[in-house]
Amino acid sequence: QVELVESGGGLVQPGGSLRLSCAASGTLLNIVSMGWYRQAPGKQRELVAIIRYSGINTNYADSVKGRFTISRDNAKNTVYLQMNSLKPEDTAVYYCNLEQWPANRYWGQGTQVTVSA
Repeated sequence: QVELVESGGGLVQPGGSLRLSCAASGTLLNIVSMGWYRQAPGKQRELVAIIRYSGINTNYADSVKGRFTISRDNAKNTVYLQMNSLKPEDTAVYYCNLEQWPANRYWGQGTQVTVSA
C-alpha cells in the first residue's frame, strides 16, 4: 500500500505563485510515475503534470505549460508542483497521483487551490 499526503494549497491572487508538495510513504517499489491532477467544480479530473521516476521525462497540460513546473526528490519520495502566474481558471482541488507497476494507482486526499482577487 502507498499513502500520499499533499500540502501547499491555499488562496492566492491572480499572478501569484504556490508550491504544492506530495510526500509518498509505504511500499514504494516499482514506481512508474508521479503526477498532479486537478478537478474544478462541475468538471472532470484532468492531468496537470506528470514526471517519470526512471528519468527526467515530464509532461504538462497545454493550459499550464510555461507556468507550472513539476519536480521530484526521490530521496524524500516527494514530488512538487511549482505554480507561477496563477489564473482564476487554475482554481481546483489538486490531487497527487502515483502509478506503480504493473497496474496500481494511488491518489492523495486533495488540496484546494483558489485563485481570486
